[in-house]
Amino acid sequence: MSESAIFIGSGAGGANPQQLELSRANRHGLIAGATGTGKTVTLQGLIEGFCAAGIPTFVADVKGDLAGLGMPSSATSKNHALFSARAAEIGFADWNYDACPVQLWDLFGEQGHPIRTTVSEMGPLLLGRLLNLNEVQEGVLNIAFHVADRDGLLLLDLDDLQSMLVDIGERAEELTLTYGNVSKPSVGAIQRSLLQLRSQGGEHFFGEPAVDLEDFLKLDENGRGVVNILAADRLMASPRLYSTFLLWLLSELFEQLPEVGDQPKPKLCFFFDEAHLLFDDAPPALLEKVEHVVRLIRSKGVGVYFITQNPIDIPDQVAGQLGNRVQHALRAFTPRDQAAVKSAAETFRQNPGVDVATAITELRVGEALVSMLQADGAPSPVERTLIKPPSSRVGPLTAEERRVLVSTDEIGARYDVPLDRESAQEMLAVKAAEAAAAAAAAKAQTDAERAAAEKAKADAVAAREALKLQREQERLEAQRRREEQRAADRAAREAAKPTMTDKMMQSAGRAVASSVGRQIGNRLLRGILGGLTRDR
Repeated sequence: MSESAIFIGSGAGGANPQQLELSRANRHGLIAGATGTGKTVTLQGLIEGFCAAGIPTFVADVKGDLAGLGMPSSATSKNHALFSARAAEIGFADWNYDACPVQLWDLFGEQGHPIRTTVSEMGPLLLGRLLNLNEVQEGVLNIAFHVADRDGLLLLDLDDLQSMLVDIGERAEELTLTYGNVSKPSVGAIQRSLLQLRSQGGEHFFGEPAVDLEDFLKLDENGRGVVNILAADRLMASPRLYSTFLLWLLSELFEQLPEVGDQPKPKLCFFFDEAHLLFDDAPPALLEKVEHVVRLIRSKGVGVYFITQNPIDIPDQVAGQLGNRVQHALRAFTPRDQAAVKSAAETFRQNPGVDVATAITELRVGEALVSMLQADGAPSPVERTLIKPPSSRVGPLTAEERRVLVSTDEIGARYDVPLDRESAQEMLAVKAAEAAAAAAAAKAQTDAERAAAEKAKADAVAAREALKLQREQERLEAQRRREEQRAADRAAREAAKPTMTDKMMQSAGRAVASSVGRQIGNRLLRGILGGLTRDR
């Protein structure tokens, strides 16, 4: 097989071999088919091909069996006879047992290295999707992000976001005048969604140390691409968290990786299993973002592959970007299934020798309709293809195998211990504590002044009462003295009253004095008048 392509499979006897040109692998792809038709084996073989070509990959392990990529298959496996027969049927002489270098990841940190990002890096659009917010609530969330950015508050984890929501709720009146309506019911709705997200384990995803995307782009010592496997079996219980996380990762790759244009092979291939979860109930803004990222991320050297049961799960604007297609069997039991069959048949480049609409319902397990982009960029005519068997284990790892793989990879323990640096929660807590202290001081000062005023008032009342009492005592004392004086005066007057004899003698004396006085007066008057007459 060509070193510039990945062998996918062929017809019986090696007829019409199908391969994925590495130079076109960044044109994205689709693996579709009903449950149990062989999608996982196709996916596993494709990842092995990328690994051997020195291309790192990232894949979500929804059922827990893709982790088997880290261990070689064996002659004792239950699939050995089936895979040996398939290799012989298609003439795949290079088939052997081998494992891929893997790095195991887990949002919950239980089955692999923790993956974390910050609330700020997630952004309000994806976070609004994760919290299932309506348009009004998304507007309030945008205001919270804007205010946090303006005030220099780091939003690292859900506690930071919770504190930020409390802060803007308390400042609703002030912020409404600047940014529009910040209603407390909307803030409360976001807080309830946060509580629900916590109950689903979402708080494990937010925080530090945030994952370094360079860790997804590693090669091993032999130049093989490292396979990054996300344990998603538990994560699937929270499908919105699952889809939002993978979309965030895709968006981060788009934002951080430099433009490289068309290269001989991709820098990374990204596999999105259960892809319908990404698009279920997605708002137009989110669909637009997905289309934008998928359309442009190829220039960053990244190929995106969607794995889903039904090809019509992928919106047309995204499906139109998927150049490499592997279609396993579909069951046309319902009108929707029949529509899917018709849609799938119409999207392939027609081959006169293949009745696509009929073949889709007749394909056996491990068989698919394949059309890959050729070296010139044109899709190859669709062919019925027997998919090559994988070299690694098809099945889950044991707990001990996981432990060994996690402890011996290059990641080490750099993400194992959470980092809690000062962020919005702590800064707002300090701000609230300072405000509370200031309020307490003001309240204490007010209370002291109030107590002093009350004391002064009480003292004034007491002084008034004391003065009143003093004046009453003085009045009583003065009244007593006056009574005593009057009594003394009365006694003196009684003692000074003359007797009848005294009165007779006083009357005679007054009469004599009056007669003598008149005589003296007459003499003086005559003397004065006589002198005046002589002077004339």
